[in-house]
Amino acid sequence: MNQNRRKAMVVGITGASGSIYGVKLIQTLLEVGYDVHLVVSNAGWRVIKEELGWDVSDRNRLIEEHFGGNEGDCVYHPINDIGASIASGSYLVEGMIVMPCSMGTLSSIASGSSDNLMARAADVMLKEARPLVLVPRETPLHAIHLENMLKLARLGVRIIPAMPAFYFGPTSIDDLVSFLVGKVLDNLRIEHALFKRWGDHNEQPGE
Repeated sequence: MNQNRRKAMVVGITGASGSIYGVKLIQTLLEVGYDVHLVVSNAGWRVIKEELGWDVSDRNRLIEEHFGGNEGDCVYHPINDIGASIASGSYLVEGMIVMPCSMGTLSSIASGSSDNLMARAADVMLKEARPLVLVPRETPLHAIHLENMLKLARLGVRIIPAMPAFYFGPTSIDDLVSFLVGKVLDNLRIEHALFKRWGDHNEQPGE
């Protein structure tokens, strides 16, 4: 194994509301030295445009503008590129995060359909026993949603719904976004300083 290989993570952004979560996740991973292999669904690009106001017509330029100049590199893979490196289990990455994850993508992963690069990359994580984290963003949830999540959880997939906490005293949307991204990174044992932890919150001076 190449000891000089930089750690890499696959990140998927779908058409679920909450593209800001995925953006913050990518920026944080790049800042701490991870390479990011990015896959965005067609609906994901639409939501990025609508929620963040970004011009998505030139996607490579957009990625360089928002994710360039960091410790790690962001590599963009089109959703239909089934020949991409991350479509093969022989390509080494630390894991994959889909954030936010639509119910359609979650269903595709649960069924093992591998009908596009995002679903195929997730299937690779399952077959190679690598960490897979899904951050569903939908409400309310019906029985099919819940059954698909249970099926994946039983396979070892980490299901981290987009449910921010308030015990740390958030004062902005960015605080809430950072908390959720931090919870995802905690589950992958990636160090960060995105939010104040409960123990830190309660410690008194001199203790």
